[in-house]
Amino acid sequence: MHFSYWLSSLLLLYFGVLLWIARATSKDQSNESFFIGKRNSNWFVVAFGMIGTSLSGVTFISVPGTVGSQGFYYLQVVLGYFLGYIVVAFVLLPIYYRMQVSSIYHFLDQQLGRIAYKTGATFFIVSRTIGATARLFLVINVLQLFLLNDLGISFYWTAFFILSMILVYTLQGGVKTIVWTDTLQTFFMLLALVCCIIIILNQLNLDCLTAIDQMQQANYLRWYNGDVNAGSNFWKHLIGGAFITISMTGMDQEMMQKNISVRTLKDSQKNMLSFSVVLVFVNCLFLILGALLAMYSNQNGLGVQGDDLFPLIALDKMPVLFSLLFVIGLISALFPSADGAITALTSSYCVDILGFNRNTQLTEQQKIIKRKWVHVSFAIIFLLLVFIFKWVDNKSIIDLILKLAGYTYGPLLGLYVFALFSKRVLPNSMLVWILCFIAPVVVFIIDRNSVSWFHGFSLGYLNLPLNGLVTYLSLLAISKKKL
Repeated sequence: MHFSYWLSSLLLLYFGVLLWIARATSKDQSNESFFIGKRNSNWFVVAFGMIGTSLSGVTFISVPGTVGSQGFYYLQVVLGYFLGYIVVAFVLLPIYYRMQVSSIYHFLDQQLGRIAYKTGATFFIVSRTIGATARLFLVINVLQLFLLNDLGISFYWTAFFILSMILVYTLQGGVKTIVWTDTLQTFFMLLALVCCIIIILNQLNLDCLTAIDQMQQANYLRWYNGDVNAGSNFWKHLIGGAFITISMTGMDQEMMQKNISVRTLKDSQKNMLSFSVVLVFVNCLFLILGALLAMYSNQNGLGVQGDDLFPLIALDKMPVLFSLLFVIGLISALFPSADGAITALTSSYCVDILGFNRNTQLTEQQKIIKRKWVHVSFAIIFLLLVFIFKWVDNKSIIDLILKLAGYTYGPLLGLYVFALFSKRVLPNSMLVWILCFIAPVVVFIIDRNSVSWFHGFSLGYLNLPLNGLVTYLSLLAISKKKL
């Protein structure tokens, strides 16, 4: 009861602060404020808050869990992320600022036409909805299995409570509120991460230098994989990581919505570059934590690794303070990915599908009311999908859903590359949508069979750029020269 008392008090305080921020930032309820914060966000605040958005609750659990078996190979992907952020900062951001867009998919409308524009927006809405809800389910499920079941709290009430809180503090303020709540949540997540490292070092009776020496002896610090066939090969991770950032950040309305809310292009680029440097450092901390957890597991004969490692040690083996920090860190990593997703989906659906910017028949007040209904609808969809994932309750299926959601960014990548570099014209027909749908299916089949088809060669993180290439070539085949 002592632990549950402190946990309940912390959570109520945490939500109270979120609601206070929401109230302070939601005085202006206009659509322009909701979608892009009237382009008045501070670049430093956006940069700091984006750390939490990029590091989901799944990352919070999974990255430390990989170190026992894969060492620091994930660092190869992180270095790829860094390269991708440079491309986003100096190629995509100037386009968005020059066009003064509220939805980044207007670029596709201008370059490729209405069908390509609607196709890109639809792929974002579907992939972000499925991916965000699957991640939300995984984190809620961890809390449920390791903590809330013992307190007699139902999974369904937990999911309802969390999504209700997200709805309450995002409904009015939109991206302006998200910028500040994500900043707060990033602070708590990083605080929890650093404190957990300090506590587990103390539990292992190690100082920093001795811990690093033992990590080296256990071969946890290996970060370069030169095996060409391996899915974790350095170049596959580096190239794949770069394309993940370009696609899932630069071509993602959720990630870019906060960036284009910054006052100027120069400030937005400073935000992107500073954030990318800090993100490398933060991921290194997660990997160090993973090595310490693996050492603790080996020392105490737990025989656990993967996604169960961090929750098991945090909630069953460590002092109460460590357990509280884990829960606060996990929730702080969960909320930025869920609240930002619902807000971005609302923005994209209103602007790209309902055509708010083109609709002159509705008054501003009517648009605000409709926007709020769309926002509530997406929260309900999130809740229903989380319930469905719980009903399925099969981790392998959820992992497959997450992977498939990642594949849907391939068509976006192909569409953007075509819009950026091709001087040809696409037909204004549903054939564009059909080819964009087929491309990820083809690449998924190749990925599943690449080891047997290509003499042990695994695609690994190259599946995304291949997906984009297949989409691009398909579009090229149906395109015509400009007259």
